[in-house]
Amino acid sequence: MNRETLAILDSIARDRNIDRELLIHDLEQAMVSAARKHFNSLDTEDFGCEIDRATGAITLWREDEDGIRSDVDLKSLGRIPAQTAKQVMIQRFREDERNSLLEEFGKRQGELVTGTAARYEGGALMVQIERIEGFMPRSEQIPGEQFQPGDRVRCLILDVRDATSQVKVVLSRAHPDFIRKLFEAEVPEVAERVIEIKAMSREPGFRTKLAVSSVDSKVDPVGACVGVRGSRIRNIVDELGGEKIDIVRWNESSQVLIANALKPAEVEEVSLCFELGRGTIIVREDQLSLAIGRRGQNVRLAARLTGWDVDILTPAEFERNLQAIEETVRPLEGFTDAMLDKMGALGLISVFDIEEVGVPVLTAEIGMSEELAEQVVYACSEKGKIVAEEQRIAAEEDAVRKAEDMQATDLLLGGGGVRDAAVQTDAGAESAADSILGGGS
Repeated sequence: MNRETLAILDSIARDRNIDRELLIHDLEQAMVSAARKHFNSLDTEDFGCEIDRATGAITLWREDEDGIRSDVDLKSLGRIPAQTAKQVMIQRFREDERNSLLEEFGKRQGELVTGTAARYEGGALMVQIERIEGFMPRSEQIPGEQFQPGDRVRCLILDVRDATSQVKVVLSRAHPDFIRKLFEAEVPEVAERVIEIKAMSREPGFRTKLAVSSVDSKVDPVGACVGVRGSRIRNIVDELGGEKIDIVRWNESSQVLIANALKPAEVEEVSLCFELGRGTIIVREDQLSLAIGRRGQNVRLAARLTGWDVDILTPAEFERNLQAIEETVRPLEGFTDAMLDKMGALGLISVFDIEEVGVPVLTAEIGMSEELAEQVVYACSEKGKIVAEEQRIAAEEDAVRKAEDMQATDLLLGGGGVRDAAVQTDAGAESAADSILGGGS
């Protein structure tokens, strides 16, 4: 061994990010294994090896049971021991590299990285990140997103696993923290913790809601995240392939937060029921579809963002629910207007709510006697059956009405005289064109 070999080890250490001292130690152990192989050593003999860190000079020795040490000529080891040393050295180098990768990327878990798309394997996207190939399972990909080999891929290091022979780096573009890291990269105030992302809910590829707040009263958290003319938010949306992002203002009040989370819909009133963990939201008829969102997406994300079950009603529906409660409980002996007001304050706005919370809540929170509470729950339970049946009939009638409207529309646009007239007109035009151009006869 000489200085040239040391230079090779230095190069390996730099390229693979492995400690140089560790490589030299591995080489020493490989030489010891080669000596044992050559001499068919028993436990009565001990071998040792030392490599000069400056010159690369190697000293190999054997020591018998009496402690007498004698040097071993390296040239005498022969081809087979040399091959043994090579195999041991390669194995140890691989283990060192694996441990180095595990340590390096383990520290980078949760970090935003940029790699190059390599290929798809069983639905998983393989991405080359620096000196390791990570994989992105189908569940961590944005639906509908496809990459070609060589494409730039920006993603989150979600997990780092020790898979015995190799290190597996799990990547993600669907995880909510991916959005968080993008905002940290694009919005300096978020990275500096001046603006804090308090809560987040996401449906990858479709829509994300973020609740933000600022520790500095002079900094508008929503405006800072959006940027001048939407410059900051536009960069993030482009990175996500057009995924819609709603930024709402955080508020410690659950009522205000829920109202903010349902934007762009305008909320009239928010009634919270802590016993059921539910918020009842009253919106105007013209705001109902906007509050619910496409396929319930807006209300679903708002519920996840706030941690409340969200039920959206129109003022008319809200009044019908309250009227049903009043009609049910007012005839009961001992029931007072004050009790009715307390039920409303608790967010119990339907007969189903009263049936669900049961007697304990009515006695503890409203002050009813146990006998009266049992009567109220029973009456609401019976009323609930009637209301449920009425809702079922109304739903069926609505479905029939929609089907009839659709059928009438189809007849008007596609099956009746309008269509026939259009066909005749087209036929007449075609005949005229044929006569002019010489076709037909």
